[in-house]
Amino acid sequence: MEHTVNEIQISYRERLSTLRSFSLSNSYEVAQLLFKNWDSNTIGLHETFKILLLNQSNKVKGIYPLSMGGISATLVDLRILFAIVLKTLSVGIILAHNHPSGQMRASEADRQLTQKIQQGAKLFDVQVLDHIILAPDGRYYSFADNGFL
Repeated sequence: MEHTVNEIQISYRERLSTLRSFSLSNSYEVAQLLFKNWDSNTIGLHETFKILLLNQSNKVKGIYPLSMGGISATLVDLRILFAIVLKTLSVGIILAHNHPSGQMRASEADRQLTQKIQQGAKLFDVQVLDHIILAPDGRYYSFADNGFL
């Protein structure tokens, strides 16, 4: 009896974009980039989780929308997150999500998720540089600025 298995093909293609030449040096720049690339109609409606993918020079390779949830939470699948990070050969990432309520404190769930992602990233020599929480009114919270990363 012959057994066949599916062949898996992985592809990643860089396109020239304005993001590609954008280098980040502080949380304010990251937050401004995120606000520009976030749907302003939904930032106050439901929670969304995205990752900024970075090369070795901290230049943005892209922003990937990982999950979209409800009013107060979204589900982040770490397997998908790391598949995207590895597929794009990123060496650094910045995590980002919004709080539709405008709450500028990181919840315990936010902290636990960040730690879990940080632990997984170490296995792949990927740096988690920050986790930014955005509020609909233009404010933001940076885990790195507040000593959490």
